[in-house]
Amino acid sequence: MNFENVIQSLMFGLFTGAIYGIAAVGLSLVFGVLKVLNVAHGELLMLGGYISYFAFAAWGLDPFLSLLIVIPAMILAGIVLDRVLFRHIVRQEGEEKIKNSLLVSFGLALIMQNLAITQFTADDRSIQVAYMGMGINLLGISLPYSRLGSLILALVVILALHFFLHHSLAGKAVLATAEDVEAAELAGINIHRVFMLTFAVGASLAAIAGTQVVLTYGISPSVGLYWTLKALIIVILAGTNSILGAFPAGLLLGVVEGLSGAFLGQTYSEVIGLVMFLLVLMLRPQGLFVRQ
Repeated sequence: MNFENVIQSLMFGLFTGAIYGIAAVGLSLVFGVLKVLNVAHGELLMLGGYISYFAFAAWGLDPFLSLLIVIPAMILAGIVLDRVLFRHIVRQEGEEKIKNSLLVSFGLALIMQNLAITQFTADDRSIQVAYMGMGINLLGISLPYSRLGSLILALVVILALHFFLHHSLAGKAVLATAEDVEAAELAGINIHRVFMLTFAVGASLAAIAGTQVVLTYGISPSVGLYWTLKALIIVILAGTNSILGAFPAGLLLGVVEGLSGAFLGQTYSEVIGLVMFLLVLMLRPQGLFVRQ
C-alpha cells in the first residue's frame, strides 16, 4: 500500500468519524445530564434522516439547508419525549433509573422502527445531490464536497455546543446539573427545564447526524440500532463523564476503522474498532478523555 492510499483512508476515516462524533455527543449529553440511557437515540437519527430525505424529495432542499427544518422539528420531538416518557424516569434513583430508561427507550425504538416501516417501507433511501461526484483533488487525495461539508458541519456544531455549554447561562446550568443534580437544584436551577433542554439538544444532534447519514450512506428503518451501538461504543471510549470528549473519540474510531480497512480489508474494520473498544475498557475503563 502506498502513502497516498494511507492518507486517503485516513481522510475518509475522519469524514466517517465526524458523523460518529456528532451522533455520540447527543447520547453522551443526555446520559451525562439525565443519567438515563436512551437506546432509541439511533431512531432519532433515523427520523432526522427521513425528514431531510423528504424535504429533498418534495422541495429539492439540499440536506445542509434541510437543517433549518430538521433541527426545530427534532427539538420539538425531544421536548415531547422528555415530557411524555423520560420525565417520569429521571425522578428515580440509581440502577432503577438506568433499567427503566433502557426498557422505555427500547420500546420507543421498536415503535419508531415499525412506524417507519409502515409509513416509509423498508427500502433504503438516499439523496443524490448535484455535487455528489464532485470534489477536490489535493496531491492525489480525493476530498468529495459532500464529505468535506459533513466534516465542516460537525466542527461547527461542536464549537457551537462548546460555546453554548461554557458561555451561556442555560449551558452552565446544564453542566452544573450534570455535575450534581441536588446541588444544582439547591442553587435555584430548574432542573426539569434543564432536563427538557438537554433532551431537545440531544435529539437535534442525533438528527443532524441523520442528515449526513442519508446523504453519505443512505437510510432505512433498521439503521437505528447500528448507530445507537456506535454511539454507545464512542461514549464509553470517551468516558461517560466527558460530554464533548465523545467527538474526538468518534474521530478516533473513524480513523482506526478507516486505516484498518485499508490495511486489512473492510471485513476487519469493524472488528479492529471493537478490539480497540475492549482494550480501552481493560486498560482505561474511565475513558480516554476523562481526567483522573
